[in-house]
Amino acid sequence: MATGRKLFADTAYDALSMDDIAQHAGVAKGLIYYYFKSKRGYYLAIVEDSVAELLARAGSDTGLPRGERVRRTVDGYLHYAQHHQAAYRTIVTGGVGSDAEVLAIRDAVREELVAAIAEGAYGRRSVPPLARLALIGWLGGVEGITLDWIAPGTPGPVPPREELAALLVRTLRGTLTVIEEFVPECPAPPPS
Repeated sequence: MATGRKLFADTAYDALSMDDIAQHAGVAKGLIYYYFKSKRGYYLAIVEDSVAELLARAGSDTGLPRGERVRRTVDGYLHYAQHHQAAYRTIVTGGVGSDAEVLAIRDAVREELVAAIAEGAYGRRSVPPLARLALIGWLGGVEGITLDWIAPGTPGPVPPREELAALLVRTLRGTLTVIEEFVPECPAPPPS
């Protein structure tokens, strides 16, 4: 899996053959076919493995107070993106040519992250549709900001992860306050 992450990070999907993958992994090509059936199966397994790691990092520390948990969740998300840039880009952008299966994985990740935010903010994973849309909007902003932050050649000095995490947490606080105005049954948690 680590070999695949590196290969797909450095080389376009169509430019890699199963022979290339096997050679870099130091295994017989048949072994890859045995476990993954095809290059596409291998690619999807790498995306799913990356998603699991992102969700684990973002959703850790569930026993902490809400405010600290949100800060750690955002920092974990950014840490993952910073240290697994190609995998992060694949997850957020939908993979090779906006692959339908990768888009479905991405959408499931978004729903899980929104549910985790709702649980931290409101003590429940399910929220009314307008609140959910506001959280999806915030998460879309996070994705765009993160993609720009990790992009090579970003103009000017790149802010440290801690500073960016603090910015994103503050914008989440603003989103939760606006949600409360429109969806009174979802009061913003008190600042912590």
